[in-house]
Amino acid sequence: MKCPVCSSPESKVLDTRPVEENNSIRRRRECLDCHARFTTYEIVDVLNPIVVKKDGSRELFDKNKLLSGLLKACQKRNVDAKAVADEIEAAIQSSMKSEITSVKIGEMAMEKLKQLDAVAYVRFASVHREFKDIDTFAREISELKGRE
Repeated sequence: MKCPVCSSPESKVLDTRPVEENNSIRRRRECLDCHARFTTYEIVDVLNPIVVKKDGSRELFDKNKLLSGLLKACQKRNVDAKAVADEIEAAIQSSMKSEITSVKIGEMAMEKLKQLDAVAYVRFASVHREFKDIDTFAREISELKGRE
């Protein structure tokens, strides 16, 4: 870390503390040349991927949009929609891809919901897969029953 006083690249860390609920680290440093003390902060640089929507448009990934859909699907169900959204966001971040399709995000959400709650899964799938009629619902429900 370059000293703000003399621009020397050599410094030593005197103290390290987590700040902002462990989202960043505060370091107190001392320049080895001029002995000036200064503070630096380290934060995680999170890659926010681009979501390619069904119509071809692109926008930044917004966890709140995903959470909104999950909350609607999980309404009055014993499912922690925020935890599901957090898991999906973590999976997207760890993939390190710069783009992801909205279809892939929806499939990830449906896979998680299928494991947790069949009703929440069918609710989410009905919107994501754009069910057109009652027969589509019936097919999806019979597939779920067949897996049990």
